[in-house]
Amino acid sequence: MKELAEAAGISPVSVRHHLASLQADGLIQLDEVRHGVGRPRHEFSLTEQALELFPSRYLRLTSRLLDEIKGSFSEEYVEGLLSSVADAMAADCTAQLQGLPLEERLVRLAELLDEEGFAAEIERRGEDVIIRELSCPYLHIGQEHPEVCLIGQSFIAKALSLPVERVRCVLDGDAHCAFTVQIEEAASGESHDG
Repeated sequence: MKELAEAAGISPVSVRHHLASLQADGLIQLDEVRHGVGRPRHEFSLTEQALELFPSRYLRLTSRLLDEIKGSFSEEYVEGLLSSVADAMAADCTAQLQGLPLEERLVRLAELLDEEGFAAEIERRGEDVIIRELSCPYLHIGQEHPEVCLIGQSFIAKALSLPVERVRCVLDGDAHCAFTVQIEEAASGESHDG
């Protein structure tokens, strides 16, 4: 604390206050590091959320990589590659959802989509389950490379182990992306799980 206070030209109490605020906002994390006997030393580091606030060129790099991949490989290969990305994303959550009743799978899926940056909400409507993605972490890339939309749809299908149909897309001018899952198919999928 003393070094930070001196470097910033403020009191150690002010440093503690600022660090506590940054930690509460999820921008820094605190680790205690032990060096022999005595009190542990506190080390602060930026969280992933904080790192995303800095200027970066991820979008430009991702777009260039996709340009190169699309220029070098067939459309089928690119779709297979994006499907593999969705498979990898869904691999961890599939185990979490397996064996759960449909309602619990849907609640957990919404949480997982939120963690991926999709801000999802799920609604039952008649014979369908409607999954809305109110934000899209791939929007800027999708404007140049719309095939990345396959990732969200494939992720949902793999996570639920059910067919999913996209019925709305932000890139088509809709307010959000939306997908449907037929409840009858979901119910038959549940009977196969148990």
